[in-house]
Amino acid sequence: MLLNFVINVSVIFVLIQEVTATSRHYVDRLFDPDPQKVLQGVIDMKNAVIGNNKQKANLIVLGAVPRLLYLLQQSSSSLELRTECAVVLGSLAMGTENNIKSLVDCHIIPALLQGLLCPDLIFIEACLRCLRTVFISPVTPVQLLYTDPTVIPHLMSLLSRSQRTQEYITQIFSHCCKTPEHQTVLFNHGAIQKIAPLLISPSYKVRMQALKCFSVLAYENTQVSMTLVNVLVDGELLSQVFVRMMQRDQPIEMQLTAAKCLTYMCRAGAIRTDDSCIVLKTLPCLVRMCSKEHLLEERVEGAETLAYLMEPDVELQRIASTTDHLVAMLADYFKYPSSVSAITDIKRVEVSHSFISLKDDLDHDLKHAHELRQAAFKLYASLGSNDEDIRKKITETENMMDRIVSGLSESSIKVRLAAVRCLHSLSRSVQQLRTSFHDHAVWKPLMKLLQNAPDEVLIMASSTLCNLLLEFSPSKEPILESGVIELLCSLTQSDSPALRVNGIWALMNMAFQADQKVKMEIVRCLGTEQLFRLLSDPDTNVLMKTLGLLRNLLSTRPHIDQIMSSHGKQIMQAVTLILEAEHNIEVKEQTLCILANIADGNTAKELIMTNDDMLQKIKSYMQHSNVKLQLAATFCISNLIWNEEDGSQERQDKLREMGFVDVLHKLTLDSDSNLSDRAKTAMQQYLA
Repeated sequence: MLLNFVINVSVIFVLIQEVTATSRHYVDRLFDPDPQKVLQGVIDMKNAVIGNNKQKANLIVLGAVPRLLYLLQQSSSSLELRTECAVVLGSLAMGTENNIKSLVDCHIIPALLQGLLCPDLIFIEACLRCLRTVFISPVTPVQLLYTDPTVIPHLMSLLSRSQRTQEYITQIFSHCCKTPEHQTVLFNHGAIQKIAPLLISPSYKVRMQALKCFSVLAYENTQVSMTLVNVLVDGELLSQVFVRMMQRDQPIEMQLTAAKCLTYMCRAGAIRTDDSCIVLKTLPCLVRMCSKEHLLEERVEGAETLAYLMEPDVELQRIASTTDHLVAMLADYFKYPSSVSAITDIKRVEVSHSFISLKDDLDHDLKHAHELRQAAFKLYASLGSNDEDIRKKITETENMMDRIVSGLSESSIKVRLAAVRCLHSLSRSVQQLRTSFHDHAVWKPLMKLLQNAPDEVLIMASSTLCNLLLEFSPSKEPILESGVIELLCSLTQSDSPALRVNGIWALMNMAFQADQKVKMEIVRCLGTEQLFRLLSDPDTNVLMKTLGLLRNLLSTRPHIDQIMSSHGKQIMQAVTLILEAEHNIEVKEQTLCILANIADGNTAKELIMTNDDMLQKIKSYMQHSNVKLQLAATFCISNLIWNEEDGSQERQDKLREMGFVDVLHKLTLDSDSNLSDRAKTAMQQYLA
């Protein structure tokens, strides 16, 4: 047995030597002084590398690329030689990602872009074909296309040269348009006007690449989408061209991409959500793509695009939920193996020739299993984001809550994120919080997810937790008992504004109608220093939620008095700073509501009554131009002068001396009925 092993190793070693020697021979011929022999050497190399990744790798290692690039760039080289060099380089680029990296490191892109200045069409097409192959690789930095500002306009000028230049250039654009800046560059160089006519090209490949170009140009881009909506192609509106491309007799790839174009135009505000091309064409096309008769990748793309289309529109969500049994159809997305044990079991199967296609199918399914579940969770999240009946339909789908719970602990971060998004969408339902969420104890895996996750998952998980901590949620008590307060307080110290908002929001929900023990634990754990840091947070959402927390902490008189007795000075300072600073109406209103709560305390109200500066501020807000602020300030005074409480007479006398009665009298005559009623209620305290 050892002898056989030695012989096998020796054979392999000899074969490697022979392959390397052959590869060396090809490279050596590139340096022959006879140009005709160099040309023949390049042609032989081209034939040798077709479908042979090992040969490609050897040639790259042996230094073929720099020599090929040198020959390609030499004006003394014949056009035929330069063209063959471009063809070989294109073939080398079709190998592994490492091949692409090597080619990029050898500066293949600037060399090929320079080659496009040559007038010869065959050479231009060879250069473009190679550039296309390089740029569609995920390892190629797309920014290399935009480094030289003359490249994009020159590529635009080459679009009219041939169907091949049209196909390759539009494919390069669709792969290299990754950012709003890229969209702007292409838009400013006339991409829409130059590419639109290609949608009616006799070549399917050209039509398809032009369509893909429009999908990446329109994505989240209002300027492009608004322009597209008015474009005519051979006398027909572009949107109608896209509608024709979605017809069932068109290839699936074309139907899907056309649906994406219309989806992106709709989301960018260029097409109304109730337009017939969306409701009657795009949405049904995308629902159709979710059915099991389509390839797995088509089902993924269809579901994700549909989720994006209807995300902000409740009417589209309702239409989709009743189209082709979509909610039930998505359940099939979970019927592919995902666990390690399932994969291992499949791979243990002995594969004979008769089972090869079966194994290929299984490998294909495994590859897409995560993507399918991710797409299904995203679509369920979008479907259930607004309508209670749809949420109910989703949770009643076969094993749905169990699938979400298991999704929260999947190995794929993308699946975990999509699962928690789905959970967040369903958590907006009071009914589901009280039933499905409680029955499946979803708070447990959610808390586990919060312990150690990237920010994007943390943001969605903590947002879901906010809903689980609402007063009517049965999950609130067990979450409180799990020691969540410290976790939430730590979120308020995050660099991410979204995490700070969610941390403080969850604490705000927790403090609502909570007992004194919980409130004091929040104050202790958060710390007054952090609380007041949050009250000066530059993010308005953080500030608003912190004020909401403070308002909930300062509710019910014993709680108000206890918190104000220990932290009153700092709270009054924070309130003063907010009322004096440049904040929006909502912030000021919330702050005045906090003052009204303090004014309702038995002993706490003295912190306002002994602060003349604060009383003057309240009086000025009673005379503010905004009714909301007038109402909140008047409510504060009403609490201070309420007759049934000790010391009310002294407080009334002081406020009368400061001119509050005159202000209240004017407010009783206000045109806003709520404000005049509140002022009358306050005035009655003086008359009683």
